[in-house]
This record gives sequence, structure tokens and C-alpha cells, in this order.
Amino acid sequence: MVVSVGIDVSKDKHDCFIVSSDGEVLSDVFTIPNTMDGFHSLLQQIWKCSNSQDKIKVGLEATGHYSYNILGFLLDKGLPTYVINPLHTNLYRKSLSLRKTKTDRVDARTIAAMLMSDVDLKSYTDTVYHNEELKSLTRYRFDKVRERAKLKQSVSRLVTILLPELEKLVSSLHSASVYALLSEFPGAKQISSTHMTHLKAVLKNASQGRYGQEMAETIRNAARSSVGSVMPAKSLELQHTIRLIRELDAEIEDIETAIQAIVDEMQSPITTIPGMGVRMGAVILAEIGDFSRFDSPDKILAYAGMSPSTYQSGQLSLSGAYSHMEKRGSRYLRYALYNATKHVCHWDPTFAAYLAKKRAEGKHYNVALSHAAKKLVRLIFAMEKSQRPYCAAA
Repeated sequence: MVVSVGIDVSKDKHDCFIVSSDGEVLSDVFTIPNTMDGFHSLLQQIWKCSNSQDKIKVGLEATGHYSYNILGFLLDKGLPTYVINPLHTNLYRKSLSLRKTKTDRVDARTIAAMLMSDVDLKSYTDTVYHNEELKSLTRYRFDKVRERAKLKQSVSRLVTILLPELEKLVSSLHSASVYALLSEFPGAKQISSTHMTHLKAVLKNASQGRYGQEMAETIRNAARSSVGSVMPAKSLELQHTIRLIRELDAEIEDIETAIQAIVDEMQSPITTIPGMGVRMGAVILAEIGDFSRFDSPDKILAYAGMSPSTYQSGQLSLSGAYSHMEKRGSRYLRYALYNATKHVCHWDPTFAAYLAKKRAEGKHYNVALSHAAKKLVRLIFAMEKSQRPYCAAA
């Protein structure tokens, strides 16, 4: 006999329902608190409603961080657990003619019914659960990098106000040497009034000798004839913004070290693909999780929002990576796949030739890149299944 346990997860409590494969209600809807005592009372109820010969299936909706703790508990106890997309639960509830009723009691019953009827559901493995650690880190890094990018825009804006000539004198406003300069002298007035020896020392130390007397004189001359405004408030804002960027740099470095450690432990073959860096490779592995959940590469493409039914390649702007992407599917996975594809097409001759072929067919660059991204997904899927390193085509 199969014993199905439906759990509707919420912040402070979880509603549970237990039914047999014969349709017999073994335990009508009961509520447990979101505590360790509550988890153990659920476990006791499951054992009470089953025997050693029964197959137990536990299902719950994917509700983000609310489901994380009880999911970990169930996996640690060795119970086959199925995490169900809330959209699928909603559609199934409607198919049962439950009108638009959505209550915790109904959801617990719906989830149990889905476990009984859906043979295609795949259980959540311990590997996937612990893979959440990598997903948390990669998404955390994603948010930190985006936060840093906004601060860098602020630096550019403030420099335009305080010393607009500087941008044409350096290769990038966002180098360590420029940040050191602006932290010490946040405006044209401060630079023009400082002693040349001090200015030269700041630039030389921060640039590791790349900038010296000549650059110091160039910058000070530009400052003395600058049209930049003298605004102490903006100068202070510039110093604080650079300080925040440096703090984020350190935090991102810590996150990347933790990501590297997990990726090294995973020993995934996809990191052997030329151009597949650890950063994008980690996001791809984290977002896909257990590859056995997907029957084909097309399922991964759909999950990323890149299947033909959901993806319109002409609407994607890789330079504006966030705002122009499709909203369906995992935006993190989609972002990582496209960025990884750009690098792979640059470093791997096979992918470079494929991209060139699509461009020769008259396709726009982004459209051609979308085809290369799909080719990359097929390659990643095959490599994860075989666990073999990348082998370039002869």
C-alpha cells in the first residue's frame, strides 16, 4: 500500500493530510506547529498510519524559505519527499472541480491526491536539498553584484559633477587607482590644491607603479582648469559610495570563495567546457539542481524560459541583462546560460563556428546566440548524464 502525505506549508504552521492508495483517509487534516516538536509529531502520525511494508510519499508545495526546514527534516528521516510547483497544485485543484476554493485544508488534500495520481513526479533528493546551499550563494552573489553596479553608476554620476574631465584621462573610472585618488581627493578643488608629491604617491601606490609623475601632472592640470562644481555634499557622497563599493568587493570575494569550494566538491564535468567559468557554471548547476528531474534538454530550456513557446529571442538584450529578459522560468538560469554561451562561443572553436553559421544565415546576433545557448544546454545535459569531461569535436 502507498501512503500519501500532503503538507500545506506556511510560516508558523503546517496542515497535513494522510491517505492510502485505496482512497482511505488515514488521518484527516491536522495542524502541526513549525517547530521540531511539530515535525516529530508529524513523523509519529505517519508511522502510526503505516507499516513497514507500505511505501510512503510525502508532498509539499515549493514555498521558498518556509518549506526549507521541514523539507530538510523529512529528508534526514529518509522519507521520499516531492516538492510540487504551486502552479501545478492550483491547476490540479481546478481539475477536481473545487471551484476557486483555496484553503490550507483543501491544499493539503490536493497535494496528497496529486501524489496518488501523478506517476511522473520525481522525489526531492538529498543532493538537491544540499544544492540549495549553492543556489543561495549564487543568488546572493547576483544581488550583491547588482547592488555594486548601481553604486558604480553613482560614482560615474558624481564624477561628472565634480571632475568631468577625469573620465577621458583614465581607462576606467572603476579601477583601484582612480578609487584611491577620489577617496583622498573627492573633487577638482581638492586635487588642484594638493602637493604634487602626495598626489603622485597616491596614484603610484594604488596603480602598483603604472601611474607616476606624468599622470599626476595631467590629472592636476585637468583639475585646475575643470568645469566641475565645488560641492562638499557631493564630495562626501562620492567618498562614502567608494567605501561601500570596496566593502561589497570584499563580501563578493567571500561569497565566490564559498562558491568555489562547493563547485570543487561537486566535480561537475561542465566546468571542463572552454569558457565555462566557475561563476556562471555554479549558477547553472545551482538553478538546474538534480538533472534527473529533467527527461530531456528541452525540459531544461522550458525551465529557463527559453523554449519556443515562451522565448522570443528578438526581445532579449544581453547588455541590459535584467530588465529585458522574459519573466517566465528561472531568470538566474537564463542569465547564466546566455553569459556562459558568449564566453564559450569565444573560447571554443566548435561553438564559435556554430554562432558564425547562424549569423551567416542572416540571424540577429541575439537570435544566433539563443541558438548557441540551446546547443550549450544540450551539451551540458549530455555531460551531466555521462559524467564525462568535455571533448572538442575533431
